Amino acid sequence: MKRVGVFICHCGSNISAVVDVNSVAEAAKKIPNVAYVTHYKYMCSDPGQEEIVKAVNEHNLNRVVVASCSPRLHEPTFQKTLQRAGLNPYLLEIANIREQCSWVHSKFKDLATAKAIALIRMMVAKAAENVPLLRPSVYIRKKALVIGGGIAGMQAALDIADAGYPVVLVERDNTIGGKMAMLDKTFPTLDCSA
Repeated sequence: MKRVGVFICHCGSNISAVVDVNSVAEAAKKIPNVAYVTHYKYMCSDPGQEEIVKAVNEHNLNRVVVASCSPRLHEPTFQKTLQRAGLNPYLLEIANIREQCSWVHSKFKDLATAKAIALIRMMVAKAAENVPLLRPSVYIRKKALVIGGGIAGMQAALDIADAGYPVVLVERDNTIGGKMAMLDKTFPTLDCSA
């Protein structure tokens, strides 16, 4: 059974000055799969994160939606919070109600509030379909493959080798040198290119 917790951030007054956070919280309580809703002045702060951890454990939440600022800014913060609460970090969704609601609709508070509710509704629906993911670990061999034995390929291979890495140079022709090997003289010295 999906039990989604919705955590709405005021972002100081960045969000709450435009979006009616109380109305958004009341509307979020009516969304299917939502088991818990709260709002806090700064959800990304340590006390805000602790509130998420506490609510996950007390209300047996298995999905989390944070309605706050850009996921680009705080997604890693909230993913670590979910891990501390014992949840997979990929069971998180962030509704960006700061940039997408309060900042762009600052003169239309009703519109900003309605849009915030719609964004949260979408993120709850998405969170309900999320599955736990694992971050794979991949062995990386520090070795380079350079394709093309022309002047650029040879120089790249030499630079990589000078940096201390093994290099494999692949050329489809019988000889290296590319177009340069076809020239009989090179500028500016007019030396033989072969």
